[in-house]
Amino acid sequence: MTQNTTKLVFWGVRGSTPTLERDTWRYGGNTACLEVTAPGGARFILDCGTGLRMLGNRLRAMNHRAGEMHSNGGIEAHILVTHYHWDHIQGIPFFQPFFEPQNSFSFCSFQSKYLGRNSLRQVLEAQLAKPYFPVDVSVMEAARTFREVTGGEQWDAQGTVVTAAWLNHPQGCLGYRLETSAGSIVYATDNEPGVAEFDNNLRELSRGADVLIYDAQYSPEQLATNRKGWGHSTWLEGVKVARESKVGNLILFHHDPDSSSRVVDGFLSAARQEFPATWAAMEGMSVTLSSRGVDVALPESRLGQRRRLRLAATIAGQSEDGGAFQEQATVRDISLQGAYIVLNNRPRLQSELRVVIESGNGQKRSSQIALRATVLYCEPGREKNQNGVGVVFIEEPDTGPPPRD
Repeated sequence: MTQNTTKLVFWGVRGSTPTLERDTWRYGGNTACLEVTAPGGARFILDCGTGLRMLGNRLRAMNHRAGEMHSNGGIEAHILVTHYHWDHIQGIPFFQPFFEPQNSFSFCSFQSKYLGRNSLRQVLEAQLAKPYFPVDVSVMEAARTFREVTGGEQWDAQGTVVTAAWLNHPQGCLGYRLETSAGSIVYATDNEPGVAEFDNNLRELSRGADVLIYDAQYSPEQLATNRKGWGHSTWLEGVKVARESKVGNLILFHHDPDSSSRVVDGFLSAARQEFPATWAAMEGMSVTLSSRGVDVALPESRLGQRRRLRLAATIAGQSEDGGAFQEQATVRDISLQGAYIVLNNRPRLQSELRVVIESGNGQKRSSQIALRATVLYCEPGREKNQNGVGVVFIEEPDTGPPPRD
């Protein structure tokens, strides 16, 4: 990272409970956890869902491998907890850096009316309480400090200005804005629209932000019927906030455990029609803020063995500038899950492609295999004006007409 760069990484993107179902793997199944590294190296952890375990393993590996250490030789981070529901704290016992004495963490959240003073400390200790966990909090040797804040409060954390605002969620929830020299990030998960006070809080918190991470757990229809009062929102409400607050990029977050990847695809597609600069949070996805703007990168997927070959195909989709394209291309690397395609056009990340592969045996017998795919990465190809595009298939192949003699 350059001196004036802020990087955001998603380690958990689900709401309510983790999920391992196959039809949810593409976006990820861990619950809420994000990492922000600000200019100068200050690190923030946003929520402590099950994604926290993977983040902890990565931080420890970085320290041992690359010597990325502070003056005391340990890992330091500011941990901002939005609220105390399980999906936002259940990763605490599995974050290995908490168990190492050279590390130091500053926790921040609000005082719960159900717990009283030292709410955050009580919540942390309860995650290792008997009879729910084999060891108690005494084994956590890392230095820990706790700060209780309230909505409207603002403070400086190693050069990053943090602002908290109350959101509308059962038992309370805080949204956070991180203002860095490279740009601003708003994390506003677990919010149900419809109460003027909280709606105004959210819009003020989000005003002019480069990135807004927003709760889109339900469809608009669910929110209007059987999920009203559960404390969550929709892609449509996210679009409204993004427009009214003039944010740069909207990231749909807190995916429902029962929402398959295709459901999230649908939410993203609908949102992009209303607000083009929309993304769907995905485990491993990173967002970089710098003087060049906001850059989004998705994790490369290499599930299963791929076979290197050359197949002619017709590819149709949407380019980075929003225009539609269709071209003849070559599929050079394919598996049951995805493919590597060489294109002249540069498609947009997380956009959908239609891939029609021509096949034949050289004896006038031919057929087509039509698939839908989503774009995971796009990089310059070996030849000038070419792009290497990695895609993952998002439904079973649709075999075309049978071969004819």
